[in-house]
Amino acid sequence: MRASLPLLLAALALPLAAHAQDGWGLAADIGLGAEVEPDWLGSDDMETSPWVIFRNLDVMAPGQPATRDGSSDGLRVVPTINWRSGRDADDSDALTGLDDIDRTIEAGVRFRYTQGPASGYLVVRKGFDGHEGLVGAVGAKYRIAPNDRLTIWPGIEGKFGDDRFTRTFFGVTGDESLRSGYAAYRPDGGFYAVGASIEARYALSPTLAVVGEAEYSRLTGDAADAPFIEEKDQPALRIGLVNRFSLRF
Repeated sequence: MRASLPLLLAALALPLAAHAQDGWGLAADIGLGAEVEPDWLGSDDMETSPWVIFRNLDVMAPGQPATRDGSSDGLRVVPTINWRSGRDADDSDALTGLDDIDRTIEAGVRFRYTQGPASGYLVVRKGFDGHEGLVGAVGAKYRIAPNDRLTIWPGIEGKFGDDRFTRTFFGVTGDESLRSGYAAYRPDGGFYAVGASIEARYALSPTLAVVGEAEYSRLTGDAADAPFIEEKDQPALRIGLVNRFSLRF
């Protein structure tokens, strides 16, 4: 589940219907849905869970109206928080003997530059609790608007992590090796997955919309070579209902 907590709390304070445009502002799609994704990184089993939605974020300058889908031009730098699922040794026979990994809160910053229909972004976050590493993603999207209600964003993305992240999720320590029978494995940091996605937003009203995302990523590098990986291909599907909220400062 992905969300940006400080902005989520702020955006809930005032709907898009507010007409004041004399200060800086934030707008975003906020809602709930369901997602289907691998049970853990490298699993071949899928699980369904709630999807807390915070997306299509836009930062408005004084006098600039909020966009319906966060598509305004320019550079945007915003804080971001992600909740990363953990892993239990009893989730799969392949994990027997490996340490459990707690759920992780990842906090950081997101840079996005948009020019017309094209945008690129970089996300960097620090992990707390489950892993203590640095993680992030770099990618690009292209906005397609077939009509006033429907917006589609095909995109590509590479996901990366430092040594502490990759060794938490893909490594095998000496103690784990003795318990599991796997050879000790000490992966290096770098890109651990690459993939493509397609997102869509269909407006039901000026503020209410259905959103969805289909994502395919593939484990790569040292992550893909971990001895307990069941499946390198990691698809995900998400769908939900959102309302467009905004806040002026």
